[in-house]
Amino acid sequence: MPTSQRDVRNRIASVRNIQKITRAIEMVAAAR
Repeated sequence: MPTSQRDVRNRIASVRNIQKITRAIEMVAAAR
């Protein structure tokens, strides 16, 4: 099942978004 370039880019973008959200949650948790 070959993944198209667009699928790969979408996956990378969503992973970056998840990392950004996770970092924000960690910062909020550390600030408490």
